[in-house]
Amino acid sequence: MAMGRRIAQARKEAGLSQQAVANRFGISRAAVAQWENGDTFPGSSKLEGLADVLGVSLEWIATGRGAKQATAAGSDGGAGRGGVPVIAMQAAGLWPQYPPGGIEGVPKITTEIALGPNAFALIIEDQSMSPEFTEGDKVIIDPDVLPQPRDYVIAVVSPDSGPSFRMYRPGERGGIETIELVPFDAAWPTQTIDPENPGRVIGTMVEHRRYRRA
Repeated sequence: MAMGRRIAQARKEAGLSQQAVANRFGISRAAVAQWENGDTFPGSSKLEGLADVLGVSLEWIATGRGAKQATAAGSDGGAGRGGVPVIAMQAAGLWPQYPPGGIEGVPKITTEIALGPNAFALIIEDQSMSPEFTEGDKVIIDPDVLPQPRDYVIAVVSPDSGPSFRMYRPGERGGIETIELVPFDAAWPTQTIDPENPGRVIGTMVEHRRYRRA
């Protein structure tokens, strides 16, 4: 079964219209129809989001292999209340493979919210999102949360640029899906993910901690 047919089948079984799926991603209904017709293919971040929205496994929707039904990840099995590893900004691009030896010994912070199994925390390292976020703030990122327009995300546009923390703004240009990664400080550039710049969204911010400055 082709990917488009898997998407259409899972969408119908989930009781969702094409427009409902489109609204979750901030794209047009026609873009979802193109996925299902096999005219275009969702990028990796969109596939992850589709798997979440439709309640199927990422492996099945991407390849047709493996179990169709997604395995529920309860908060006890995830990072959640057990502690969230705090990793370097550059390491986020390799997550969850980083660190190679696992997270034993990596500093952690606790949280009361339920998180997916791959959640992690970062320390903000620049002023691109100032004044809302400043250097030294901590943010908790959950790769299992589908970003909505104006959410804050960690994303990679290219291997050379490294991960960026930006506001998520999906859109469409000339019938092509795009994602803009928008800074608050105009001195920093807006980055774009599109077919010519095939980056990926790593995860969505679910908690922000700001500490008193001395």
